Amino acid sequence: MTSKSPLISIEEVSKVYGFGDATTVALEEVSLTINKGEFIAIMGPSGSGKTTLMNIIGLLDRPTHGNYKLNDKNVARIGKIKQAKLRRDNIGFIFQSFNLLPRLTVLENVALPLAYKGVMQTRRLKAASNALAEVGLKDREYYLPSQLSGGQLQRAAIARALVNGPSIIIADEPTGNLDSVSARVVMELLSDIHKLGNTVLMVTHNPSLTRYADRIIYMLDGSIVYDEATAVGEIPKRVQNAVNSLRSSDEEEKLANVSALMETMPGPDKEKPKAKKKKSKKRGKKK
Repeated sequence: MTSKSPLISIEEVSKVYGFGDATTVALEEVSLTINKGEFIAIMGPSGSGKTTLMNIIGLLDRPTHGNYKLNDKNVARIGKIKQAKLRRDNIGFIFQSFNLLPRLTVLENVALPLAYKGVMQTRRLKAASNALAEVGLKDREYYLPSQLSGGQLQRAAIARALVNGPSIIIADEPTGNLDSVSARVVMELLSDIHKLGNTVLMVTHNPSLTRYADRIIYMLDGSIVYDEATAVGEIPKRVQNAVNSLRSSDEEEKLANVSALMETMPGPDKEKPKAKKKKSKKRGKKK
């Protein structure tokens, strides 16, 4: 059951890059409260501010303006050393590109966060072995990353994210490089992690993955324009309508265009608010 006590509180946070005419507003006065134990899916087109928001929540970046409270402590302006310690002890990261070190075994990769924490080698290797067993990779401990499949690599990355016992898991497109079968395995693992009481924040372009979340946030042009609680196991009506409207296209094109279509669709109870304008920049390809 989700606790009512706020774990994360973002108050009018903005993030600006560059200076003068080269200024880009990545986030514009975003306010957001996240409770302990929520599973939140964050959607939106490329350049909407999803990753910037996750980097700030994950203490990988600082807001230009605004406040960020983690467990009621304002962490927006703390020093780098304290920031790194809070990140290490509270947050686990799962990336689309896995980010495993190629010359270390899977066991050594998973144990690495504990090495940074100063845990003795025997204890950290045992903890890493237990984490790998939890994700079904006990028999791959001494393999190199190059010897694993994409799905196995992502499971190893999940084990690495869990080995420190974090309360928050940030997953940025965790199934982006996986086939459908491996993606399902990874999402079931994230679901199990959530059921254990962890808070999961997942960035995704794939609307079908929102069925694992209990809250959907949609971003556009650096602002949150849609935020709705939803039942786990169901795709929200607004997202489902977007998928159904694209059934005539092939599956790959459908997934690529759902975010664009959602921009034009109103929420379930009211019209979608207009996003604040910001200085334009060239959009890169989607991750």
